[in-house]
Amino acid sequence: MLRRDFLNASLASLALIGAMRAATALADPIIGKQPQTVPERFRPDVAEVDTRVWTRGLETPWSLVFLPDKSALVSERPGRIRAIAPDGALRQQPYATLPVRARGEGGLMGLALHPAFPQQPFLYAMLTAGTDRGTVNRVVRLRHGGATGAIDRVIVDGIPAATYHNGGRIAFGPDGMLYVTTGETYRAEIAQDLGSLGGKILRVTPDGAAPADNPFPDSPVWSYGHRNPQGLAWHPETKELFASEHGPSGEFGGRRKDDEINVIRKGGNCGWPRVIGAAGLKEYIDPILLWRETGAPPSGIAFWNGDLFVATQRSDALIKVVLARGAAGDWRVAAIERWYSESPDRGRHGAFRDAVVGPDSALYALTNFSGDDKILRISRR
Repeated sequence: MLRRDFLNASLASLALIGAMRAATALADPIIGKQPQTVPERFRPDVAEVDTRVWTRGLETPWSLVFLPDKSALVSERPGRIRAIAPDGALRQQPYATLPVRARGEGGLMGLALHPAFPQQPFLYAMLTAGTDRGTVNRVVRLRHGGATGAIDRVIVDGIPAATYHNGGRIAFGPDGMLYVTTGETYRAEIAQDLGSLGGKILRVTPDGAAPADNPFPDSPVWSYGHRNPQGLAWHPETKELFASEHGPSGEFGGRRKDDEINVIRKGGNCGWPRVIGAAGLKEYIDPILLWRETGAPPSGIAFWNGDLFVATQRSDALIKVVLARGAAGDWRVAAIERWYSESPDRGRHGAFRDAVVGPDSALYALTNFSGDDKILRISRR
């Protein structure tokens, strides 16, 4: 774990420097409450599931998608997309190698399959790229060619990029539209600027256009006031959009943690950097879950067997969140379990980057920063 500990220390130091510089011009935010009242339960051993390594030998895997034949594609942040057979065998020759600027949290990030795949043979990827004018994040489309894929066109361009806070998750929703999470690149106020693509959740057509029913005319912005959202999942019954969000890491006098899970509304403002936590102000979306004491920070999320599972980074946990409806019909947190976790910052498998439900109804979890990154297959006994 030495490599991971060194990386965490380096990230924390650089993040604090950037945060202190960015925060000097910001007014202190309104600090809301922690909405959930239930304690967290640490579960290093989870007896009711079978957990085994499905594949290994990866380098910072970020996103996983399954193809109709039950094989899979996984992105690695240095720029490779790797193919995995249904039995977990990792093909050595990359499916694609994309030109990325892999620094800090930047590089190759989210993947998504076209909802009409393979009739529409396209794979989408979000990446950090170098240009003559500097670094940008963009969403590209690859044409699937069987054993390989090649970039077909750019779908969304000009998304702010930096060493940290790039967002990076992409997913097609039940409406057939592509949703894209973007970070505020340690420039907090752009999250409130509807003219910037940073600090947002974007919604575009499969060809990259802004849908006519988006909340802001001729804009891809779906929601705003985000710091660094890295997870998207739709509730399997209600189709509501849930998102994970990194809290502060040094801004506002050294404030940390306050990582969130939010239920996203069309045109909604999640508050960053004006509000942290559940302030109860009608102009902002209150989180349904806030990690104030333990932190996460959360990345990919997925609904599995009715519960929300959250891949977390420095806390080394795959967090199970049991949800229930409150008296007013809103969501509340009924239970929180930190799977494979022995303490707030130490677990059995290291950091988790993403959680994905496979075609076999098992949950697949991507690990990071181990020197031999893996994908775990988790199934009910």
